[in-house]
Amino acid sequence: MNTPSSLLEKVEISLNTIRPYLEADGGNIEVVEIKDNILKVRLLGNCDGCHLSSMTMKAGVEEAIRRAVPEIKQVVAL
Repeated sequence: MNTPSSLLEKVEISLNTIRPYLEADGGNIEVVEIKDNILKVRLLGNCDGCHLSSMTMKAGVEEAIRRAVPEIKQVVAL
């Protein structure tokens, strides 16, 4: 990943605030790539393919990232 560690660290810290909620439902999230300030993530476990995953991405992940890491322009789920 060709990303300054400080940006990746900020993203991970932000994701750690929502991970307990994902883990409570048997899921998790991982950073796949940060390129041109676009964050690509993958939902794991029960979150992968869940019918509520798009709401989780918009209301949970994207919101947490935008507040904590305003440098990120977009969050994309793979």
